[in-house]
Amino acid sequence: MPLSPRATGTLAAVVTVALWTGFIIVGRASVSHTLLPFDLALVRLGGAAVVTVPWALWLTRRGGPAHGSASLWGLSPLPFRQTAWAGLFGGLLYSVLCYAGFFYAPAAHASVLMPGSLPLWAGFLAVPILGERLTRARLLALGCIAGGGLVVGGASLRTALTGGEVWKGDLIFVSAAFCWSMYGVLARRFAFDAVRATIAITAFGALCYVPFFVLGTALGWLPSRLHQAPWSEVIAQALFQGLGLVVLAGITFVVMIRCFGPVRTTMLTALVPGLSALGAVALLGEPLGWNLVAGLVLVTAGILLGVTAPAATRGDHALQEAAS
Repeated sequence: MPLSPRATGTLAAVVTVALWTGFIIVGRASVSHTLLPFDLALVRLGGAAVVTVPWALWLTRRGGPAHGSASLWGLSPLPFRQTAWAGLFGGLLYSVLCYAGFFYAPAAHASVLMPGSLPLWAGFLAVPILGERLTRARLLALGCIAGGGLVVGGASLRTALTGGEVWKGDLIFVSAAFCWSMYGVLARRFAFDAVRATIAITAFGALCYVPFFVLGTALGWLPSRLHQAPWSEVIAQALFQGLGLVVLAGITFVVMIRCFGPVRTTMLTALVPGLSALGAVALLGEPLGWNLVAGLVLVTAGILLGVTAPAATRGDHALQEAAS
């Protein structure tokens, strides 16, 4: 018996939250292993491409409604313009930024600043791109989220005066959240199919990043320890980061977008900050100071308030028709 759209969205939310929580903990734990941020981005995109490339070729060559709009030599089942915009933010930039932040800031900061600032960025980006308007309740929710980010990031900025580098990771996390939020809003704007969108951003990210990585490491521009890493580490990261996060979580994220819209989708990840912060304390031995607790409380309150706020969109009905 087929699931209702709401049940499908809820199931997708559970899978996404579980994988994103694991991503923050595993991403921080990876710092103590061999691979560097640029290596992890390569493993992430390469691991996903192993699955998505044959999938894309099968989709584009079998015909169907998306056959005539394929691009990138059949590796993307979406038109090039949509592939490039979505792939730039959701594939290339996000893959590089999210790992770089872990080498400066702890996982607890990522717990607050990445999933926490997603609704903040999505809320503001949805105004010009989707024609949404911000109600008082949603503005209050976004204010709580911004306050939580400032509580966490402000403490890091103060350490910069004494030579600390945690603030760099915090800024990178916020930038990564902006990129993923832009992808989420674009997914709603273009009414992306979940599978085709995931394939498209992987294809674009891999085609842009792999040549850049090879050239950069060969010329000494990019630091890399890929050749030093044991195969067990590379394969494990490829399975989790590529297959799990890019392919599976990428599909479930777009399913959430189609069911709930980009702003509510990012707000439905309310469990990620708390779960990943507690996981970092329990599994990685990270401290949980008062500023992180206060930031978590503010961000989670803002996300929950935003979920219950009315949608208040001007163009949402037309977008839902386009997606159906």
